[in-house]
Amino acid sequence: MTCLRRIFFSTLLAATTIFSTAQQKIKFEDAPPSPQVFAETFISTSLNERDFALSPDGTELYFTITLPQSAFQTIVVSKQEKKGKWSKPEVVSFAGNFSDLEPALSADGKKLYFASNRPVMGNLPKDFDIWVVERVGKKWGEPKNLGASINTKSDEFYPSIAKSGNLYFTAQYNDGVGHEDIYMAAWKNNAYENPVPMDSAINSKGYEFNAFVDPDEQFILFTGYGRKDDSGRGDLYMSVKNSNGEWQPAKNLKLLNSTSLDYCPSVSPDKKILFFTSERSVLPTSFERPTSYTTIKELNNSVLNSKGNIYWVLFENVMNVVQSD
Repeated sequence: MTCLRRIFFSTLLAATTIFSTAQQKIKFEDAPPSPQVFAETFISTSLNERDFALSPDGTELYFTITLPQSAFQTIVVSKQEKKGKWSKPEVVSFAGNFSDLEPALSADGKKLYFASNRPVMGNLPKDFDIWVVERVGKKWGEPKNLGASINTKSDEFYPSIAKSGNLYFTAQYNDGVGHEDIYMAAWKNNAYENPVPMDSAINSKGYEFNAFVDPDEQFILFTGYGRKDDSGRGDLYMSVKNSNGEWQPAKNLKLLNSTSLDYCPSVSPDKKILFFTSERSVLPTSFERPTSYTTIKELNNSVLNSKGNIYWVLFENVMNVVQSD
């Protein structure tokens, strides 16, 4: 048995043990010092999971599940129940008909922003816009399109909302710096100003997307692709503001990145945990002896099968690396 196959079957055995003994328990105080799969076999499974948002009180977690080739995407939620257990993920009340993805909660947890191709009028899907839904009591109300000040005939993705009301998102516009960029729309006088691309400390001639902005707007995390120092499929980067309020050149977060796509970062409301999505895997590219149908099926149904999974790591360790560079 090759080393790679031993790793896979050890992972599969460990995952089976976790599933049978502690399937629905999550302890946020156990965040690891280096990236690990988050809630393996419960949140991170053989499905394609991406994006992550934790409620301010730590009792709700939202993420996206995706069909192959992104044919359909929807937002699901798991809620903390008694004795530290969590409910089985279910599609959120306002989703399930059209592709909804990339949930982002406001700092007070009263609003949830997301990207969707749901129609504004009629019943046919359209391009992706940014929407918001507000809590009505303990439930979510009806989503509202953010309107022409934000949404265009092009796609808008991955919203991130600051305490100031400023909105950050991903788009591919003609006035951009590169192929895909991070934009910011300032919130002033109870309305959004026209979005503007962030400067060259963030955006490059390549691709920048899926940015999480600190609610206090002191740091930003995003994925860059096509940069000289990326690992080939898209790496996570981070920029912080200096004492003058200027964004500093983004740094590659080598502690987190792999040779696979690493993207969709978010930080817990208490700023203790960084979550992100990765498509890394332990799938073998060859076998010492002829393999079997059963083995291929098991590999395809394993957690680390190159589909997206949610990872987590202590954010303090990430900040220490950034500050020491």
